[in-house]
Amino acid sequence: MALTCEDRFLITELIALHGHLCDSGELDRFDEVFTVDVIYDVTDFGQEILRGVAACADAGRALGDRNPVGHHVTNIVLSEQPDGRVHARSKGIGINADGTSGSVTYEDTVVRVDQGWRISHRKILARRTPLSR
Repeated sequence: MALTCEDRFLITELIALHGHLCDSGELDRFDEVFTVDVIYDVTDFGQEILRGVAACADAGRALGDRNPVGHHVTNIVLSEQPDGRVHARSKGIGINADGTSGSVTYEDTVVRVDQGWRISHRKILARRTPLSR
């Protein structure tokens, strides 16, 4: 099945929703973005892989005031995979309370479930060096 314009729109909105939920502290709504059994890979930050929406919400709460005050996502590129999944690559910019910022690349696997599109796997890669992957 070909990825439609509507699918592209819905997936882009899905990726954007994550930042809004984080910034507003609505972590209990992560099931609107992720599959229940999501794999959330933050190993590039020296952390363990998180498994499931509850673990993701708990990790966000544990960060407390160390969370960015703003999660911004941009440069979303979607590629349909032969099995119907979608690979989404995007850039994230985090603005911290002290005014510093950081940049990441999100590598997502997006799947269609009964509730619509959801991210089943997310790997976050810190951007530490210019002109590098």
